[in-house]
Amino acid sequence: MSVPPKEIPPVSEDISDGIEDVVGVLTERIEAHFGMGMDWLKAAVAAAPLVHRDASAVITMHRLLVHAQTALDRAEDDLLAALEETQPGEWVDDPTMALVHRVASAVTVRDGWAVAVQQLLAQDARGTQDGRAQGSRVAGARRGPAAAATSAPTPSAKVPARHGRGAVR
Repeated sequence: MSVPPKEIPPVSEDISDGIEDVVGVLTERIEAHFGMGMDWLKAAVAAAPLVHRDASAVITMHRLLVHAQTALDRAEDDLLAALEETQPGEWVDDPTMALVHRVASAVTVRDGWAVAVQQLLAQDARGTQDGRAQGSRVAGARRGPAAAATSAPTPSAKVPARHGRGAVR
């Protein structure tokens, strides 16, 4: 699918401080980017994943984003339930603190998948004239050897084995 290049603003510009609908914002961006709804896009990718490689990658990352959001929602619900049992002024116990950490981790995972989706959309928008993204160059794929080829090292004199601290094992 060849899509004309366009500027994709960061997710944070679309999401106000009080609303954390990251999945909804990115879903709308994906639909606008490819010019079709998610159901149609998923069907097109399922029918010919190799033809629609860019869309296939975006759909995969979006699916992972949705799973991460579901895990975050569950973690937040569990934390709220635990906090409702805590009296004001009472110390938070270890199991509740573990839930706090679970929520923080879930937010990090969800945000990571959101960035991945956003980057895929940005790469596709910066694609070459034939519409293919330059993702392999952006992702750091090698085009040749990392360093100039040299001859193999020559064996040096044997060094006696060291025992104790700092010894090679």
